[in-house]
Amino acid sequence: MANIPEVTDSNFQQEVLESNLPVLVDFWAPWCGPCRMVSPVVEAVAEKFNGKAKFFKMNTDENMQTAVKYQIMAIPSLIIFKDGQEVERIVGFRPQRDIEAILEKFVSPQE
Repeated sequence: MANIPEVTDSNFQQEVLESNLPVLVDFWAPWCGPCRMVSPVVEAVAEKFNGKAKFFKMNTDENMQTAVKYQIMAIPSLIIFKDGQEVERIVGFRPQRDIEAILEKFVSPQE
């Protein structure tokens, strides 16, 4: 399983918005049961898309500034960013194949 790094309010701009690759951010909180269910799914997707997209987790309890900016009203919320812009949002638990199909639209095909 992929070990997905944490992103914070302080490094969100650099790690996510300025990334050359599409970025999937998993907005979660430690007390959230569905967040624990979606975590291994996101890790499996991260493994499959290694080198084609970047993946981060953001604890909404500890990083409220970014959570408020992106109007995170329910968790888990997965947001895909491309070229510094939100391009897709997935709220709640979704199967791995659904997340992969959505992410596939935003990654560059391998040469």
